[in-house]
Amino acid sequence: MRNLKSILFIAILAFVAVSCSDDNEPVVLPVEAKTITNLHAPQTTDYTVNPPVTNGEFVKFSFKNGSQVTGDNWDIAFRGTVILVNGGALIGGLTEEPARTGNASLAIVSDVFADVISAPTENQFNQDAVSSYALPHGSGNGWYTYAGPPTHAINPIAGKVFVIKTIEGNYAKMEIKNYYKDGVLGQDTSRYYTFDYVYNPNVGDKDFQ
Repeated sequence: MRNLKSILFIAILAFVAVSCSDDNEPVVLPVEAKTITNLHAPQTTDYTVNPPVTNGEFVKFSFKNGSQVTGDNWDIAFRGTVILVNGGALIGGLTEEPARTGNASLAIVSDVFADVISAPTENQFNQDAVSSYALPHGSGNGWYTYAGPPTHAINPIAGKVFVIKTIEGNYAKMEIKNYYKDGVLGQDTSRYYTFDYVYNPNVGDKDFQ
């Protein structure tokens, strides 16, 4: 009888130990893959002044929320062809530029989107700064090329993957697919972003698989 009690006591201790061990194990959440379609980032430009002045509120996006946001909880922001990150300093000359309240950063990877399976090393990430962008602006400099007349088309550069370290220390990768509403080229359909992204909800985890 005494031996049976001892065996039961040991079994209970083992069960408690395993339960405690399971409780202490971190929960690893699966990565999230999404497509954002026709995110409108409008702007207006006054060409009656020299140099021309561009206006319009930046459209803020949160990878954690998976949607447009209006507060300070944004990771990247869009207006026309300009893309900002919520980290660094204000860029000189931009009107209606949102304040950088976070510590987000961005790295550019030249590769096939599916083949970027993890975030690059920290020294490849940049933030916005005075007179410079983490994601460079201008035709052929960052995410797009400008075709010029007669189409004036803005075309995403193939093989450009942008990895963002978010304001909360998560990692996301994105690829811009189109700049026109429903993919239809036109003056009235421009400034509508469609992009794919993968977001890792586990803080500090660089894996995209």
